[in-house]
Amino acid sequence: MRLRMSALVERLRSSLFFVPMIAVFVATVMGFVSLAVDRKMGSKMADLPIGFTSTVESARTLLGVIAGATISFAGIAFSVSLLIIQLASSQYSPRVVHTLFRDPFNKRVMALAVGTFTYCVVVLRSVRSALEPGGDPVIPNLSVAVAVVLGIATILAIAAFINHSAHSMDVSEILQRIRREATEQIRAEWIPADPNTDLSLLPDTARTASSTVIRVDRSGWVQQIDTDALLACVPDGVTLTVETYAGRFAIEGTRFCSMSASISDEDRDAVERALLAAVSIGDTRTMQQDVSFGLRQLADVAVKALSPGINDPTTAQDAIFHTAAVLSELLRHDPPAPVRTKGNRTIVMAEQPTHDELIHLAFDETRRAGAGHPTVCAYLLVSIASLVESLEAASLGERTLGLRRQARLVVDGCGATSLLDDDIDMVRQTYRDRFARCVNGSSCW
Repeated sequence: MRLRMSALVERLRSSLFFVPMIAVFVATVMGFVSLAVDRKMGSKMADLPIGFTSTVESARTLLGVIAGATISFAGIAFSVSLLIIQLASSQYSPRVVHTLFRDPFNKRVMALAVGTFTYCVVVLRSVRSALEPGGDPVIPNLSVAVAVVLGIATILAIAAFINHSAHSMDVSEILQRIRREATEQIRAEWIPADPNTDLSLLPDTARTASSTVIRVDRSGWVQQIDTDALLACVPDGVTLTVETYAGRFAIEGTRFCSMSASISDEDRDAVERALLAAVSIGDTRTMQQDVSFGLRQLADVAVKALSPGINDPTTAQDAIFHTAAVLSELLRHDPPAPVRTKGNRTIVMAEQPTHDELIHLAFDETRRAGAGHPTVCAYLLVSIASLVESLEAASLGERTLGLRRQARLVVDGCGATSLLDDDIDMVRQTYRDRFARCVNGSSCW
């Protein structure tokens, strides 16, 4: 149940429909409430200041103008939002679209626009003159005044929306948003690294001999795995080995997990359904439990910027340093404990992203694409050197070996190209300046 609720919340956060839909319902209720207040106050509404009183004709005109203007703006807002998403997808990477969908500001502005339209329509239908059937004239002064206030608020929202939309295509804004979400997810899912941890004392995650294999029943991205639900499903005295993790693509029929003991045929179906219900598989990757997705997005932006069609090394530089910031957070944290127990039930998370895999994800594709750009190679060396220094200062020097290897590969890759000797020498000089000595003053090699 918790897994389904979490997946539902994630879908709603990425939806451009949910918040405006809620605004329509709220505006409808608000319209009926304000009309009820108008009816209850009756003649007292005539004592309102002159700017808040209306005639039948002026009330209809105001409400019609506000409703028409706001619904027109709502259409423009949706169109501009989709245009921004399309441009970001083609200019930077399709993976950044996920972040743009979650932008709450655009959804709030669209909600204000459609909510104001709905409110005006609800109030407009109640305005009636003395010559029309139904008896006494109805001029809801308070409701019309509220509509004017909402109309002014919508006009201000238009200016704010234009300003926000213009800035939202700034690559620094996009990268900053990705970095912030990735960092928050890392801190929520992983645990801070302890430099004094004895690695030899960590639990053994080797796969045990299995008698029962559970295979996924659908294809898609593994978004979440509810370990508490898995523990509740495991029979007593059984060790369950989970052979995937959030961020992997599952193909129907491949192994999801295995149990150390066999179970009867009459119990197998129920246990299998319960185990598969504890994993969320969707059409797209999300940052739910997927700590590497932020790195994937940032690396895609850097590689796209270095493609011949874009050829924007400065955007690559920005993406490289944001990548280093996210990788720094990952290297300062460790995955959750791979072995969990509850009574005599045990779960082993046999698959977890390792620090070396994350380093490769962060830099491999970018350094290959940037081998022919000496300035980009220098950016890579500077960012890697900064990571090394940061980890050395945190007493996590053993985690810098993969970074140092990446630095050597950057220099070797640049040297294997047909660049001018002076350009290659510049990259080698940057390497010597940044990696000639370790923090303690001894040779790094």
